[in-house]
Amino acid sequence: MADDSHPQSHHLLAAIWSALELPAPSIGAVTFTGDGNLPSYYAVTDLAAASVGAAALAVRELGALQGGAQAPVCVDRRLASLWFGWSLAPVGWERPALWDAVAGDYACQDGWIRLHTNAPHHRHAALDVLGCGPDRQAVEEAIARWPGAALEAAVVANGGCAAQMRSADDWRVHPQGLAVAAEPLIAFDSLPCNAQAGLTGTAARPLAGLKVLDLTRVLAGPVATRFLAGYGADVLRIDAPDWNEPGVIPEVTPGKRCARLDLHHAPDRAVFDQLLAEADVLVHGYRPEALARLGYGEAYRRQVNPGLVDVSLDAYGWSGPWAGRRGFDSLVQMSCGIAEHGMQASGAGKPVPLPVQALDHATGYLMAAAVVRGLIVKATQQRATRARLSLARTAALLMTAPGDIGAQQLAPVAADDYAPGLEHTDWGPARRLRAPAVIDGMAMAWQRGASDLGSAPARWGAP
Repeated sequence: MADDSHPQSHHLLAAIWSALELPAPSIGAVTFTGDGNLPSYYAVTDLAAASVGAAALAVRELGALQGGAQAPVCVDRRLASLWFGWSLAPVGWERPALWDAVAGDYACQDGWIRLHTNAPHHRHAALDVLGCGPDRQAVEEAIARWPGAALEAAVVANGGCAAQMRSADDWRVHPQGLAVAAEPLIAFDSLPCNAQAGLTGTAARPLAGLKVLDLTRVLAGPVATRFLAGYGADVLRIDAPDWNEPGVIPEVTPGKRCARLDLHHAPDRAVFDQLLAEADVLVHGYRPEALARLGYGEAYRRQVNPGLVDVSLDAYGWSGPWAGRRGFDSLVQMSCGIAEHGMQASGAGKPVPLPVQALDHATGYLMAAAVVRGLIVKATQQRATRARLSLARTAALLMTAPGDIGAQQLAPVAADDYAPGLEHTDWGPARRLRAPAVIDGMAMAWQRGASDLGSAPARWGAP
């Protein structure tokens, strides 16, 4: 019997599954449970459930190729929603602050603008344009003298990250909004390859033995590779020597090894070349052409590793005038009309974003599903897949699904929402939420706790 509960979750799952181009009948294997919704003017809980469900269903399809049963998939909408916030609860220690003192929304001459300044070079770029120090009152006073569009353009031109608040109507006619609307949710292409399928997993751990090279940062990419690690993938994250994002690293690194390489130095490049040649999957979230400038463009990657499953992410889409623009979830929400819609619908006097960074998290699960789809295509068709996704295109999907702000809200997090036992992280013990999706016969579990950046050597299978 088909599951006809939670129709909005099913609607969004159908859209995602169609974009993945995987067997349509499989969608009937997904059941949604759990009451309550995140408080939002968009269907954020349904997007959480659908994106998690799509990723889990893709894993189930891959498992079937390795002798697994066509098992049912059960998605707990409540747990999926909680995973879109924070899945980790520290025990006896505190997670570093998520935002720096300057980041946030500010009133400008003609509306609102948001600065994203967690990275020191992004903060410096914004303050340089404003001509003030990192004092919030000084920043507020400086921004109040600027028109929003002019300040956005100046900060971006100086290498920073900013987004003027626009309405959904403004975004629909904006050149970038038009470009994103014309893009698929997931853009796939593929080439014939003679490489072996590389499927070394089991029915219970279908991604075991697969080598995933992770070149991603906050937050969608790390969510994708965390999911892959949960089903057995050997995930090796590579960061530059000076990069850090302390507020989110404990959240997104369970099951991974985290190493550092400087791709401007020949010895480190030699190490990276070998890792790339041996990888089954590359997941990257740098701006378009960033890897090409380092000498690792798509043609080079295909030359070094013809069978690579190559999945990439950017913020504002892969076409249009903003295709290369720096961006983050909170900025895309401002640009595309989500924050403005929340403000108008609630009668608030300031931007009202989503209650969680839903664009990041949902896109992360879509990326994970795209990776698994690439593995299936490689095994069944001997083709090497490339997939491209963006936060802005995921936002367009969410904006087709209105939320009911008056609906029953999620119950507070309770002790039994967490998995048994403690996770031993590099910062101390912690509790991790139970898996948001259950595939019969396959457990989402990590072999090691969350680890800090640079804590492992840059090699596969290192302890």
